[in-house]
Amino acid sequence: MNDASAKPKQGPAQRLMKAMGWTKPAPAEVPANTRVYAVGDIHGCSALLDLLHEAIVRDAGSWLGEKQIVYLGDFVDRGPDSKGVIERLMHGVPEGFRAHHVKGNHDQAALDFLEDPETYRVWRSFGGADTLLSYGVRPPLFESVEQMVEARDAFETRLPKEHLAFLRELPLMVTIGDYLFVHAGVRPGVPLDKQVEEDLLWIREEFLFSSVTHGKVVVHGHTPLPAPVRASNRISVDTGAYATGILTAAVLEGSTCRFLQAKT
Repeated sequence: MNDASAKPKQGPAQRLMKAMGWTKPAPAEVPANTRVYAVGDIHGCSALLDLLHEAIVRDAGSWLGEKQIVYLGDFVDRGPDSKGVIERLMHGVPEGFRAHHVKGNHDQAALDFLEDPETYRVWRSFGGADTLLSYGVRPPLFESVEQMVEARDAFETRLPKEHLAFLRELPLMVTIGDYLFVHAGVRPGVPLDKQVEEDLLWIREEFLFSSVTHGKVVVHGHTPLPAPVRASNRISVDTGAYATGILTAAVLEGSTCRFLQAKT
C-alpha cells in the first residue's frame, strides 16, 4: 500500500548536497505583509505613468498591508513630458503608497548638462532635446558652444528648484527585503557596498549575461526588452515605454513576482 504521507526519496544529487552541507537557497522575499511595485523606465511618458498608477491602485485595492512603489530611474528624455513625469513622482504618487526613487543615467545626464553645457553633444543623442522642450527651452541646433550655454542658462532658469533638488537627491539604490532596486544593474563579483556609480547607472552585458548570485535579487531597468524578465538573480522591467507604449511594473509579494502593465 502506498503511504501518501511518506517523504519523497532523495536522488543522488540531493543526497550529495546534504552530505556536503549544501542547501538550496531560500527564494527572495519582501518583508511580511508588504507588497512592492517596481516601475521601469518612464522616459517622459507621463500619460503612461498615469495609466500605470491607475492600474496599481486597482491591483492594490483589496491589499491591507504596506504598499510601496519603487521607480527605477530614467524619468526624463525621449518621451514628450519629462517635466510632467517629475511633477507626478513628486506630488502624484497614489495615496497610501510609500515611494522610493532611484537615479538613472538619463537623470544624471540632465544634471551633467547643468554643470557643463558642452555635455549636450552627448546628451542630445539620447533624448536631451526632449527634456529641454518639456521645460520650454529651445535646444541647441548647431555645434555652437554659445548656443549650448544659452540653453543651459535657460534650463537652469525654467527648471523648478524642487525638480532640481529631486534629481540631485536621487539615491543610486534601494533595498527592500531580499531585493536590491537599482537602475542598470551591478557588477558581478563586487560586493554591493563596493559598487560604483558608473556601473549602477550604465552596466549592461556583464550584468545581464551573468548567472552570479549578487547577495540580493537585483530589480532593474535600463535595457529595454520586448517583455519583462524574471531570472534567478535579477528581474528586468524596462519595456521601452517611449517606443512601445508599454510601461511595466514588477509586483513583489512574499516570494512571488508577477507583472503589471499599462499600454497606449
